[in-house]
Amino acid sequence: MSANQNPAIDFASLSWMKAKASSGEGACVEIAHLPGGGVALRDSKDLGIQPHVYTAREWDCFLEGAKAGEFDRP
Repeated sequence: MSANQNPAIDFASLSWMKAKASSGEGACVEIAHLPGGGVALRDSKDLGIQPHVYTAREWDCFLEGAKAGEFDRP
């Protein structure tokens, strides 16, 4: 699901968070939980780009794969 499919989302009003492991150099990915369980994802150093929006199921599948090491670098 793309942000363009969600024109009603006011991204500026969301509570954005980033991982504690993120550097202080602006190289951070931030997420915000959406009403209905979805998640918005953005690059903190380029706030002019629309965030990617994922359904709750898409986000859960990603997190499960990340926790299982499926996305670890080779």
